[in-house]
Amino acid sequence: MNPAELIEKYYNKYSKLYEILMIHSESVANKALAIAEAHPEFNLDKDFLFEASMLHDIGIFKTDAPGICCTGTEPYIRHGQIGAEIVRNEGYEKHALVCERHTGVGLTRESIAKFNLPIKMGDYFPVSMEEKVICFADKFYSKTKLYKEKTLAEARRSIERFGEDQVAIFDEWCKMFL
Repeated sequence: MNPAELIEKYYNKYSKLYEILMIHSESVANKALAIAEAHPEFNLDKDFLFEASMLHDIGIFKTDAPGICCTGTEPYIRHGQIGAEIVRNEGYEKHALVCERHTGVGLTRESIAKFNLPIKMGDYFPVSMEEKVICFADKFYSKTKLYKEKTLAEARRSIERFGEDQVAIFDEWCKMFL
């Protein structure tokens, strides 16, 4: 599968939003692949890591996030579920799971209820090692400061607002992947 071809079905290749999505996704993919190279013991599927990293944020165009050129109507927190629906409809279930499960270090029913998040109730946390690596890599890149990798402390701070359980998972991943 060619993730760029799929993205181009939904994005204008010459738009600023396309550029933002591609730069961010390529950064995440490169970090995920670097983790795979550094940890051959995980036997990660590198083709899948690349493809799913490129597609993990495909749903952002339907959200209301003008700071990153998104002019949709949905709350940004829904981009993962929106992306999962798009990718699932294209026939890529395994890739759709990454879209659905990459927010924070994953979302549980309890966190959705606690923070009153406008997403379908469920448990959405990375299960496979590839899902965990992509989710982890994503925490180091924003869509507003393209090309800048966050420090470990900055990445950790970005998830602190979601609670200590999220930080504990992130810290565990640090031990595994760094």
